[in-house]
Amino acid sequence: MNLRLLSAALLSLVVVSTGSIAAEGTQSGSSSGWTPLFDGKTTAGWHSFGKPGFPEKGWVVEDGWLKHTAKGGGGDIITTDLFENFELRWEWKVAPGANSGVKYFIDEKRGAPIGHEYQLIDDSLHPDALVGPKRQTGSLYDALPPGKRELHPPGQVNTSSILVRGNHVEHWLNGHRILSYEIGSAELAAAKEASKFKKEAKWGTKFATPILLQDHGDEISFRKLEIRRLK
Repeated sequence: MNLRLLSAALLSLVVVSTGSIAAEGTQSGSSSGWTPLFDGKTTAGWHSFGKPGFPEKGWVVEDGWLKHTAKGGGGDIITTDLFENFELRWEWKVAPGANSGVKYFIDEKRGAPIGHEYQLIDDSLHPDALVGPKRQTGSLYDALPPGKRELHPPGQVNTSSILVRGNHVEHWLNGHRILSYEIGSAELAAAKEASKFKKEAKWGTKFATPILLQDHGDEISFRKLEIRRLK
């Protein structure tokens, strides 16, 4: 092969390879299939746990954030829609010393907002986090600890996600998977038995669920809450 033909072949290979990488990057970063749970302006699609309307205090929309004010009251809020297999992602930040969480496998009929919780907390200051890893950011609260994390401090923005597909569940933090478990597994059963949820019949089971944002009395802010349904 002469030099001109070799150069043309190499150029073609570079173009094809770059195009493949670009296509994969576009697909992984695509917003296709994602539905906003919070539009950045209103509280449409949310209501108080166990009540038909949205709380009149505690929760506010501020500069594109859905924020719970410290000691503001209002209680937990949940989505009107239910989800079974899904990927949920959001951005969040806590005030120093704050505690909150995102819950799933929640049933309003049981009368209490008990379910699986992706813990969101100031790991360095809040007393609950100091109990141990199973109550720190990204944990399946009081049941399974997160793995190695890159956690930004209070006041700075973190990105989290939850994946539920079949019986498989994952917690992600700032682009890294930090925890995974299987509904119905021996591991989850043992974790439940050692937790505060051991007498809760529905904890550890899967069913269609709303998404719950917890009022723990502290300041926390959420934005870019998006979900996509999975087969």
